[in-house]
Amino acid sequence: MESRPWIGILVTSRKSRKRILKLYQRYNSLNLKLYIFTPSDIRWKKQRIIGLSLQKGIWKQSLFPFPQVVYNRCFNKKVQTIQSLEKAIGRNQCFNAINFFNKWDLYNRLSQTSLKTYLPETFSYKYSNVSELLETYPLLYIKPFYGSKGRSVYRIERRDHGDIDISLHSTAPRYICRKNEDIQGKLDELLGSAQYMVQQGIAMSRVDRKYFDIRVLVQKDILGEWTVSAITCRVAYEQYFNTSMCENMYDFVELLSKELPPEQFNTILQTLNEVSVKAALEAETLLGLLGELSVDFVLDEQNKLWIIELNGKPQKNMYNDLKSKSIKRKVYSKPLEYAYYLSQSPRPFK
Repeated sequence: MESRPWIGILVTSRKSRKRILKLYQRYNSLNLKLYIFTPSDIRWKKQRIIGLSLQKGIWKQSLFPFPQVVYNRCFNKKVQTIQSLEKAIGRNQCFNAINFFNKWDLYNRLSQTSLKTYLPETFSYKYSNVSELLETYPLLYIKPFYGSKGRSVYRIERRDHGDIDISLHSTAPRYICRKNEDIQGKLDELLGSAQYMVQQGIAMSRVDRKYFDIRVLVQKDILGEWTVSAITCRVAYEQYFNTSMCENMYDFVELLSKELPPEQFNTILQTLNEVSVKAALEAETLLGLLGELSVDFVLDEQNKLWIIELNGKPQKNMYNDLKSKSIKRKVYSKPLEYAYYLSQSPRPFK
């Protein structure tokens, strides 16, 4: 095997190629040869790819041979392109083939493991009676099976007087169902034909009256092992529950080490590391070869951790605002380390 293998980064749009490749090239400490391409750049009959590379500061678009390894940054549910690439370059040489996760499938997988204790009760909307669930859980979240950045996530809260608030992004209600109105009918109208799940609402802890979540970025390293690269907190705008629309982002230690007693803080930090790696292992069992994902947690008012969701294509630009340069280096260098690992010794995924 060539000591400097070609690694291909697969992206959705040609417009994003320069921006994305520039970042990975900057943190390419292994001196791998990189090029970036889209599905439409593949010339299957010729077994070549029209790729863009950055060599000695010069952008070059060339016709490349198929790479030894493909890092998938294309965010979609279709895997035909990856499957065809694997036929050409070898099984398990493309990682993150599926990165648009089905949250319902993942919930069912994780709920069969020791991680169940960290999962809010979750139900398929199709087979649920929301009025009945609100009797047990006065706060619910309704989420699409496939979703990102908090889009189409509804917050449903039963008030003491019997009215039900339906909110989107902020806690201020967009709709109010009066005590005798049909909540299920209103939700059916809002949700349409897409698949949704209903999740037990967690009474989230807050910082300065603002909701926050904890995102753990888990990535494989040069030995092919899962490691935690970053633990950060996204703090939402005041009176917003959607932390994807965050006002500020902080390193976990920076934000919470002063908010929690030292012993409790250390216990939570250790749990975040252990649970996130376990979640990554379980997700990979369900979905196939992965090299990175993020696990989103919240702390409830008793400081218990809950897993809210897993994301298969973690946002990278969110780390730009952090003071730590080492975190940003890991975010971009770890996938390249794992790609090098795969290029040197093709084997079934771990």
